[in-house]
Amino acid sequence: MEERNESQQFVISHEKEQVKKLKFAKNSGFQAELRRRVDDLFQSSDLRERDCPQMYTKTIILLSSFFGIYSGLVFLAQAWWQVIPLSIVLGIITAGIGFSIQHDGAHHAYSSVAWVNKLMSMSLDLIGGSSYVWHWKHDVLHHTYVNIAGYDMDLEVGIFGRLSPSHARLPFHRWQQYYLWLLYGLLAIKWHFYDDFYCLITGKIGDRTYPRPKQANLAIFFAGKLVFFSIAFLIPLLFHSIWLVLASYGLVAVTLGIVLSVVFQLAHVVEEANFPTPVAEANIIDNDWAIHQIETTVNFSRNNAYVTWLLGGLNFQIEHHLFPNICHINYPVISKVVEQTCQEFGVKYNQHSSLWAGFLSHYRWLRKMGTHSSLQSNPNQ
Repeated sequence: MEERNESQQFVISHEKEQVKKLKFAKNSGFQAELRRRVDDLFQSSDLRERDCPQMYTKTIILLSSFFGIYSGLVFLAQAWWQVIPLSIVLGIITAGIGFSIQHDGAHHAYSSVAWVNKLMSMSLDLIGGSSYVWHWKHDVLHHTYVNIAGYDMDLEVGIFGRLSPSHARLPFHRWQQYYLWLLYGLLAIKWHFYDDFYCLITGKIGDRTYPRPKQANLAIFFAGKLVFFSIAFLIPLLFHSIWLVLASYGLVAVTLGIVLSVVFQLAHVVEEANFPTPVAEANIIDNDWAIHQIETTVNFSRNNAYVTWLLGGLNFQIEHHLFPNICHINYPVISKVVEQTCQEFGVKYNQHSSLWAGFLSHYRWLRKMGTHSSLQSNPNQ
């Protein structure tokens, strides 16, 4: 509860940095009705919002797979035909840990016990990120201001790409639908060696200030970095040449970066998602918060149980943004309630039937953003 209050204070304080405070329209009644229906779903069934047995089993599988593949890569693999597939699989499993264990823990969706959520969120420190910095960047900024340029830091990729109509278009962006897929692979490497340290030193996430980690959180930050760099480099160097270690790390990190980036992009940076801008002068978003979450988010592959398992339910991004404190194991069931409620209230429920459909939509959106200067929130509308 103390962490959530601190998050709310951060949102308020960082909004004061804007010319005017960004606000959402008044609640239309949609959110209250949706919340009531989801509450009824849990009360009338055997579903549990948190502490789901399936989630504990999944945690054991993912962590066992991570350390098993890692051990095989470090202690057994000798030839390139062994190193390459093991490195790719390790990158995918690492992403799975982030999508499932870390993500649910960070959103207080893993357990009703605070220290369990904290421990699960710290799995991000194990795989090279900072759970503390992630909380402010993702849980606070992204989830509050989805797809609002200048507020949602997940949209900001500097001069390298134009993801929102509100971003400036540069001449070389006309090719971003090709080269950005390659740059996505550098995300994890940049994260490991630069992003968290930059945020710690400057006290900023992008151009937004945030409370620097102190005491226990600062200790966790550095301990996490020490553990990660030991796993990624120190231990492997005891058994392999520096070139093989660097090559293996690079392949794992590039795989991780591509998977992490693409999953986010398929949910928010596609043709069907809105990219709203505040109403001039009043600095208000036209929709209430819940409808804003839905119209800036797109689901994909809802009927693919394998995708849902590996991505930690993040192919149900609409449900995640509406109910981030509920374990992702429940998203497929919740989605039926959300979709029905959207139909009754006239709210568009966006989804792609498959991963491939999402890839194509993201490609087309990048192409439009690279060739058109329109500032409309959605050129399809």
